Amino acid sequence: MVFVAASAAVNVTLFDNLPFNLVRDIAPVSGLIDFSLVMVVSPAVPAKTVPEFIAYAKANPGRISMASYGTGSTSHVAGELFKTMTGISMVHVPYRGEAAALTDMIAGQVQVMFATLTGSLAHIRSGALRLLAVTAKTRNEFVPEAPTIGDSVPGYEANSWCGLGVPRGTPPEIIARLNAEINAGLADPATRARLAAVGVTPIFYTPDGFGTYVAQEVEKWGKVIKASGARPE
Repeated sequence: MVFVAASAAVNVTLFDNLPFNLVRDIAPVSGLIDFSLVMVVSPAVPAKTVPEFIAYAKANPGRISMASYGTGSTSHVAGELFKTMTGISMVHVPYRGEAAALTDMIAGQVQVMFATLTGSLAHIRSGALRLLAVTAKTRNEFVPEAPTIGDSVPGYEANSWCGLGVPRGTPPEIIARLNAEINAGLADPATRARLAAVGVTPIFYTPDGFGTYVAQEVEKWGKVIKASGARPE
């Protein structure tokens, strides 16, 4: 079995010579969890809403640094999508992991980041970071006061997720059994409570449904990577 992260859908376009094709070679089994992303800024940034941030960025072109936890990560492409849809200019600063990026965010070395809610929630609650919005299509139960970016930028949506796959050619009855067992585990109240404790939610798909979702993510982020000109580090 193979763990399929959202970055795998980005990598299809980011890398020119992958030794495998995600859609052709990996048979989808099931989704696992959705990691909510949030748009956070350093307290030194005067903006308190997404429209205020867009206005601030347009008044300071090229002077705002956008942190991410790596080139091609969901943090990066969520920011690139935001730049494309709003027409603002920000300098991408990739880090090797989210912890280092958040440390510099808190210190004011970089101004904005599309971070995981799991990694940033404690800093949001302490006031070390200011939450502007969530990146998902709907509000998040863990930060219900935060609007979605789509409320201000119609059509914007980004999230991080993961699921499971197996080699193409695996017997369908095995895939069906795995899907049923995984979804049953995700539906277990104890599992759901444990996931909720770290700010993530289970996602339920049939094998075909997960395959359709992955293909849509490959297409969506492929367009973003091409428009941004991003290349691997």
